[in-house]
Amino acid sequence: MPQRSHVLRQLLVPVAALGLALGAAGTAAAHVEVNSSRAQALAVDAEVGFSAEGESSTAGITDVKVTLPTGLVPGDITLVKAPDGWKLTATADGYTVAGPALAPGTAAEYTVKVRQLPAAATVVFKTLVDYSDGHTDRWIELPQGDSKPEHPAPVLALRPAAPGATPLPATAVPAPKPSASATPSAAVSAVASAPENPSATITLRVGSSPSAAADADGKKDDGGNTTAIVLGSLAGVAVLAALVVLALRRRSAGGGQ
Repeated sequence: MPQRSHVLRQLLVPVAALGLALGAAGTAAAHVEVNSSRAQALAVDAEVGFSAEGESSTAGITDVKVTLPTGLVPGDITLVKAPDGWKLTATADGYTVAGPALAPGTAAEYTVKVRQLPAAATVVFKTLVDYSDGHTDRWIELPQGDSKPEHPAPVLALRPAAPGATPLPATAVPAPKPSASATPSAAVSAVASAPENPSATITLRVGSSPSAAADADGKKDDGGNTTAIVLGSLAGVAVLAALVVLALRRRSAGGGQ
């Protein structure tokens, strides 16, 4: 009996080791694939398909983020096909395809149309895959010498350009619209009246008009209004002094008659 147990142990050890090796190989094999039937340099309106394998058995993929290679800009990419409810959104250096979480273990498969593939031998699409549990797979590594990366970025090999193929004009990027800003304004009014009698009444009004605007940040233009008020006040004082002198002269003239 002891000899039989010893034999079983000898058989189970390599079997267990093989199982671990296969499991590790399965994890390492998971990646993002890219393919295109028009994988050719300078190809126009080429459809490129991606498949991001779902590695988790408990969480589903919620989005795929891609960094575009040199020669492509977000405006060159349009979505052709994706899982139900998923949409493409341009980012600063690429795009994101996102939507409701897929079932655990389900691959995120989608297709985009590229306005024109670059004049290159290969095109690298560094990719991040996010899951509903917050985990992220980073498929962004490139081969270094003869070593194979653990998390390779998807690479599309391109055939040489067709004879006569030329680059299209660069995709136009809309210029930012200038923001409208209010122009501060202020008004100063001075009204003075001097009746013929010596007890003249003088009314002075100095201030800003009801249409005085705020500046671009929504704050009052205190400097402009203050300047207007000061100038208006000086003008009012001058008018007031002139009217007082005039009233005194008339009063003196009346007393002399």
